[in-house]
Amino acid sequence: DPVRLTGILEFLQAAEQLKDTLRSGSTRMGRPESTAEHSWRLALMVLVFENDLAGLDIPRLLKLCLVHDLGEAISGDVPAPLQTQGDNRQVRERRDFQALCAPLPEDLAGELLAHWDEYAAATSPEAKLAKAFDKLETMLQHALMPLQDTAFYDFNLTYGRDRTDRTALTRQIRDEVDARTHALLEKAKRQAV
Repeated sequence: DPVRLTGILEFLQAAEQLKDTLRSGSTRMGRPESTAEHSWRLALMVLVFENDLAGLDIPRLLKLCLVHDLGEAISGDVPAPLQTQGDNRQVRERRDFQALCAPLPEDLAGELLAHWDEYAAATSPEAKLAKAFDKLETMLQHALMPLQDTAFYDFNLTYGRDRTDRTALTRQIRDEVDARTHALLEKAKRQAV
C-alpha cells in the first residue's frame, strides 16, 4: 500500500529528530549525548541482559525502550534535576509522541501509542524493568562523563532508586553503578579542595 508506506517513511524521517535532541549528559569525550543514543544503549542493555530476564517478553520490552523517549524529538529532554511534580511533562511528551505518529497508518500509530502508554504507566513487568534500565543507563553514562561537581554525584546516588530497587538484577546493577559514583564523588571532592 503506497499510502501506508508513505506514512511510515514520514514517521521515520520525523523520528530522526531524536538524533538532534540533546540530553544534559555527555559522552566520555564531553560531546552532548542525544536522546537517540540513550535509547539505543537502553535497548542494548536489554539485549545483553536477556538471559537474566526469564519470564519477560523481550520483544515487548525492546519496543518499550525504543519508544519511551520518542516524544522528546519534538520538545526536547528535561533533565531529571529540573523535573518537578505537576510540570505536565508526561502529558506534553504524550501529545508530542502522538504528533510524531500522526503520519502513520492508524493501526501502527495505535500500537506505538499503546507501547508508550504502557511504559508511562509502568504497571507491567516489562515497563517496570524498562524504567529501571532507563535510570541505570543514565547513571552509567554519567559515570563516563568528564568529572562533575559533588552535587552531580550526590544527586546520582538517589536518582531513580524507587525504580532500580525493584528486582535483584536491577539492585545488583545499581550497587555497581553506585560504587562507581562514590569513587567519582570522592575524586570530585579531592579536586574541589
